[in-house]
Amino acid sequence: MKEIEVTGKVRTDLGKKASKLLRKEGLIPCNIYGEKKDENGAPVAFSFVSPMSELRKIVYTPHIYVVKLVIDGEVHTAVMKELQFHPVTDALLHIDFYEVNDQKPITIGIPVKLNGLAQGVRDGGRINLSIRKINVTAPYQAIPEHLDIDVTNLQLGKSIKVGELSFEGLTLSTPAEVVVCSVKATRASRSAAAAAAQG
Repeated sequence: MKEIEVTGKVRTDLGKKASKLLRKEGLIPCNIYGEKKDENGAPVAFSFVSPMSELRKIVYTPHIYVVKLVIDGEVHTAVMKELQFHPVTDALLHIDFYEVNDQKPITIGIPVKLNGLAQGVRDGGRINLSIRKINVTAPYQAIPEHLDIDVTNLQLGKSIKVGELSFEGLTLSTPAEVVVCSVKATRASRSAAAAAAQG
């Protein structure tokens, strides 16, 4: 995973009104959850703000990053856990980060990358990517930027499911029966198959 640095400031004034004012100034309220737990065992949030100009590089990108959060000079290594957008304007409202370390595995969605030209596509079909990301569990250093899936031998009408995949050092957390990609028949491939059957 690529690493990227984002700076921020500790946030003391919490609440909706304060959040609105911060957003007007181009600052986005964020929380980071780490090892710290409250008396009920729930993770304790550490609140901070970061400029939208800084966050843009990790939000509007297909890549996943390990984020080095520098908050008032203190460094936290984290991954983005959850984003909240305004339902109407689509403006970024809030980000939750999850602190990571070398020992503790994390679960994160990794983009899928299809490699090769599927046999079914050569036969006139169309490849269909059903999910863009697969959830994997591993220490963050072992997590790749994307998951390469070879589709060269994928036939017309066939699919690849999560359960058929394996990647060294990674545990796949997406259910095994979920279809990753498939080759669907098109009108052209059906006509060709009919012609071949008649011929």
